[in-house]
Amino acid sequence: MNPLDDLYRRVIMDHYKNPRNRGTLDVESVTVNLNNPTCGDRISLQMQIEDGIVKSARFTGEGCSISMSSASMMTDAVKGKTTAEAMQLAEKFSSLMKGEGASFDEYEDIEALSGVNKFPARIKCATLAWNALRKGVEQGQGKHEENVDQ
Repeated sequence: MNPLDDLYRRVIMDHYKNPRNRGTLDVESVTVNLNNPTCGDRISLQMQIEDGIVKSARFTGEGCSISMSSASMMTDAVKGKTTAEAMQLAEKFSSLMKGEGASFDEYEDIEALSGVNKFPARIKCATLAWNALRKGVEQGQGKHEENVDQ
């Protein structure tokens, strides 16, 4: 096994077994519920957005190691970012999933998911939380409000 693949696998499993920001927020928040009907992954993302800044982000849900690790990494990465920066991170993650070699200098754990693009059936697992982020930012800006299947 390639040492980098082994490292990435360990990072993903660490986020899966010890998820960051798992739980719910006790403050007024934007909530987005998404499901991936092809594999059964589901996420409920809550974000506290104030003055255009993601003050806090937490999630609950069930799913494979890829989807839950991705949610853990995403919620960590967006805290303290402006909504515009959060959307840029979501776009960068989308590029990573397309194999376009995006780099996450500030939060390199996300790069552990780069190998997912070799498994097209798993891309929806990895992008579930990021799609919830996009919908949550839009909802927080009053553009959109819904709970949907991805």
